[in-house]
Parts: sequence; C-alpha cells; structure tokens
Amino acid sequence: MKLLSYILIGFLWMTSCSSNEDIKNNIMENGQEETIQKAPELRVDQWIDANGEKTDPIRLADYKGKFKIIYCFQHWCPGCHSVGLPSLKRLVDEFNENDKFAFFAVQTVFEGQESNTYERIAETQEKYDLKIPFGHDPGNDRSTIMEDYNTRGTPWFIFIDESDHVIFADYHINTDRAIEFLKKI
Repeated sequence: MKLLSYILIGFLWMTSCSSNEDIKNNIMENGQEETIQKAPELRVDQWIDANGEKTDPIRLADYKGKFKIIYCFQHWCPGCHSVGLPSLKRLVDEFNENDKFAFFAVQTVFEGQESNTYERIAETQEKYDLKIPFGHDPGNDRSTIMEDYNTRGTPWFIFIDESDHVIFADYHINTDRAIEFLKKI
C-alpha cells in the first residue's frame, strides 16, 4: 500500500509539471537527472541525406542556433524498433517542418558489426519514412558518439540546445513530455 502511495504521488507530481525547467527535468521516463555539457562535434563520416543519398559528413557547427536531436540506434536492436524509432518518428512528424530544429539518426555500432552495416541505415530510414539524415558510426571497437557523449547503448536520445549544450541524454524519453517541452522552444 505504501508503494502504491509513492507511485501515485510521483505520477501526480510528474503530471503537474508546467514550466520549461520542470519539463526539461522530466523528459526522461524514470526521473533521472538531466545532463549538461558542451556538445562535442560529431566525428561520424558516413551519412545519407533525407532522401537516402550519400552525403558529406554532418557537422553540428552547421546547425548553430538550432535545437538538435540525435537518435542513436543499431539496426538489430529490438528496443530501437519497438520504442526508439517510433518515438523519433513522432518527434520528427511534429517538428521536422519547424526550422528551429534539426534531427539526425546515427547507427552507433558497438556490437554486431556484420548486421549493423552502412547499408542498413537506408533500410531503417525507409522503413520508418524518416526524411532526416542518417549516419553510420562504426568507430573502432566503439562508436565515436558513444565515446564522446558517454552513451551506454541503444536506443539513445541526445538533445542539444541552441547554445550547443547537451540537456538530455538517455535511453528513455517520455515522448509526450518531450513534445510538450519542444513546443515551447
């Protein structure tokens, strides 16, 4: 009974958040603390554009003043397909026409190199009808994004504000809260 009371209090507290700061602090499903650091430049060299065509490497510096959302995945990751990519699709559908935002998906390969290949990014892009750039980050033994952003697997979302600070980085997002927060930008 005590546990049920704590869950109810937590739910009521989370649903009562209304300020930008409250929403920013509660984008995550599990109430973890937000992460704030200067966003390192991307070191991903293999990219396709929104139409699935090979393109030059994406650099965050080219998106100064925009709110940037990077989604990290692996093609063979069940959680990426069941939760992460549908969440990304909702975000992209909501904000892709808004020039304040830039979306990127990057396959951060840290295992299964034979399955998580460059060719698979176009397949994933097409499957979810995501008209955003996709990158392939095989790194050496670990992807460069995993090294630079201290990600711990996939699926993983990284939110970078207009001043190039990482304000969110984690496995889980509350997509509804993220949309609510982003609408206020």
